[in-house]
Amino acid sequence: MAGLAAFGLFAVSCSTGGTGTRDEGPAGTQPVAQVTPSPTAPSAARPTPRIDAVGLLKADSAVSERVRTDLRPCTGDEYPVDTSYGTLTGGPSADVVVNVMTCGDSVGVGTYVYRPRPDGTYENVFTIEQPAVYGTIDRGDLVVTTQVYGKKDAVAYPSGEEVITYHWANTRFSEQDRVHNDFNRAVGAGDGDFPEPAEPTRN
Repeated sequence: MAGLAAFGLFAVSCSTGGTGTRDEGPAGTQPVAQVTPSPTAPSAARPTPRIDAVGLLKADSAVSERVRTDLRPCTGDEYPVDTSYGTLTGGPSADVVVNVMTCGDSVGVGTYVYRPRPDGTYENVFTIEQPAVYGTIDRGDLVVTTQVYGKKDAVAYPSGEEVITYHWANTRFSEQDRVHNDFNRAVGAGDGDFPEPAEPTRN
């Protein structure tokens, strides 16, 4: 059977005229074209310089004493710090957004934005310290999300969230937009089966 399958595959490749043997006619005498790949131009973008976020936080008087004192490695030398680089203030290089979290459940406790100076140092231009806060860079704006908890909410299940967008103008951040989302408290509360799919409606 294996031999018949191989023969059948060979016969199909020959009859399709794709990459199989030609059925008739002389072999072509035209030279095969050689395609030379064009060299790729080197990128003009410079790599974003990385900073010591932990050292920056510990030396920053705008960071509360509580956050600086509690900022310790979770395991080994791994600190609960997320760092994002991007354009926010139009400085000489990338701005830096630093989020500090708790080790146990990764709940944000502070968000900070550092703007580069021409001499290579950084200045703090934004600070918010409150439970469950996290900042990101979105198309040149700073977006800060804060989880909202009710009295009986577990850390993993907040009642909602506030999403605030800040835009840099005239040497400072100003609020551009605010969205409040209330989360459905019933989701995940039961063990019911999925409903049966309904037939599509036809006219």
